[in-house]
Amino acid sequence: MSATLTGSCGSDPGIACRLAWDLTHSESTAQLVRVYLAGPVSQGLRIAFVIAVALVVRALAHRVINRVTERAARVEAGSDRREQRSRALGSILRSGVSILIFGIAALTVLGDLGVNLTPLLLSTTVLGVALGFGAQNLVRDYLAGILMLVEDHYGVGDQIHVGETTGTVEAMTLLTTRMRDVNGVVWHIRNGTIEKVGNDSQGWSRAVIDYPVPYEEDLGRIRLLMEQAAGRLFTEPGWNAVMIEQPEVWGAQELSSREVTMRIVAKTAPMRQWEVARELRSRVKAALDEAGVAPAGPDTIVISAPPGGSLPPGGPPAEPGGEP
Repeated sequence: MSATLTGSCGSDPGIACRLAWDLTHSESTAQLVRVYLAGPVSQGLRIAFVIAVALVVRALAHRVINRVTERAARVEAGSDRREQRSRALGSILRSGVSILIFGIAALTVLGDLGVNLTPLLLSTTVLGVALGFGAQNLVRDYLAGILMLVEDHYGVGDQIHVGETTGTVEAMTLLTTRMRDVNGVVWHIRNGTIEKVGNDSQGWSRAVIDYPVPYEEDLGRIRLLMEQAAGRLFTEPGWNAVMIEQPEVWGAQELSSREVTMRIVAKTAPMRQWEVARELRSRVKAALDEAGVAPAGPDTIVISAPPGGSLPPGGPPAEPGGEP
């Protein structure tokens, strides 16, 4: 049987094999070109095409993510915490998209190379399950960090309460949170171990002042004096910038035989409640002193000498169970 193009290069000859046949009319040369040149080059071109498509798709996806996160950062400009949160979420999204795209590209390339993907996928699944059980704490920390960023539980600069620890957040990653308490101690807390957290810096805060007044005073008069003092503080330019609403006098909070504890509250900007409370307490004291309201002090026991006698040597007798 004489050599032909179809016999040498197959029913669908490629360009390289056809060119080699046209030039040499040699079956061995055409088959050599088809097996060792055309095949690898064609396969290499397919792999290069898959990689190029993956790179283009990845670049487009990153561009879209960057635009969205930059727009969110501009909208939330002025808040370092929220801007950092937007950029951190953008970094997570870019990493996730890159892993997904290159994973699909790798499977496609392995399929073009003739690799049976079924055993590979099964072994990868088993390995993933084993790693999931072995590193479940690490996975839990990572997922908890992502959820904290997405739901905006707290950020750098916030003062938070985690368990029995209170401090300011200095750094936050997807695995751990670093915070410093009032004594300067740095705490490293795994995100997966945080079951509940209190945030003093989110939204607004409230200054709560409990002020004792004598039991005999007219509470209506006391309330009016407190409201006037708090109202004057709220109208001052330096303080109305940190006070969201005018302070309210809630009234009697506690009663005893000697005093009545009146409560005043003020809604303030985050982390400004302590300075507002100090100033409000000072203003209320000045207003009550000016109105002649006597301060309410602790109960005092007065011991007088018996009629016609004097105190026994050594001072007054000791109270039962107490010291003289």
